[in-house]
Amino acid sequence: MTSGTTRPTAPPAPMRALHTGSGEPLLLLHGFMMSPHCWEQVAQRMASHCEVFAPAFTGHWGGPDFEGWYLDVSALADRVEDQLDEMGWRTCHIAGNSLGGWVGFELARRGRARTLTAIAPAGGWQTPSAIQFRVGLKFLSLVPLVEIGKHLPDYIAYSGLVRQAVALLLTKNTSAASRAGLEAAITSAMHCKAMLPMLVSGLRFPALENLATLRTPVRLLMCENDRIIPNRTFARRFLEELPESADRILVHDVGHVPMLEAPDRIATLIAEHVYASRTRLRAV
Repeated sequence: MTSGTTRPTAPPAPMRALHTGSGEPLLLLHGFMMSPHCWEQVAQRMASHCEVFAPAFTGHWGGPDFEGWYLDVSALADRVEDQLDEMGWRTCHIAGNSLGGWVGFELARRGRARTLTAIAPAGGWQTPSAIQFRVGLKFLSLVPLVEIGKHLPDYIAYSGLVRQAVALLLTKNTSAASRAGLEAAITSAMHCKAMLPMLVSGLRFPALENLATLRTPVRLLMCENDRIIPNRTFARRFLEELPESADRILVHDVGHVPMLEAPDRIATLIAEHVYASRTRLRAV
């Protein structure tokens, strides 16, 4: 029997990239302070008909290092493009969550996306703006907690209380998120070297270009119980600017990182969009 003061397993290991399956090329992009681990359950479900590649962003846990104190979406996209070139993927299907959705729009603008599934995407604000400032403050408030967490013993840092707090932030149905997924989210946050540089330089990020001119087929997935970037404020620009042909879907009863609590639903929604692009049929 394991005592209450020790952990039965070691903390999760860093992952440079998750690469599995065969078929249509599918790029999965994680959110700010997260890692490829958040895509593991979705990747397992997609691997039978897609070659799935989920890299760690620059400055994030498992990803390449960077120099200086400025890191923006364009730089993250540059590195992902290099990886796509290394794999021989001129274009691919892309699904991105939060910051990953923002990078996905940038890659689509560069002509690298066959389709884009944007899951609770960040970046739906003007620069500078009050909305952008509010997002920065929300993440800035996490900095002290992350710094304290780095110095705690594992049995506290990964305790049930901490896992529950993280689950409440990232999901709606906290019991549906696996222990492994939550522990990876905790570890990702504590090892995110890009956290302060991206927050400090965030006000200088250029805003997303006019989304109405985007030619890539887009499926926008808004999360009903998003506590990080609530839909009422942060989805407005996507809803108003995306072309009429874009799918706009409200995913009920999920939080900001729905892959952790509803991998079946998210995999299905991505797969529908990929299939519709191949068959020229609209998924409903």
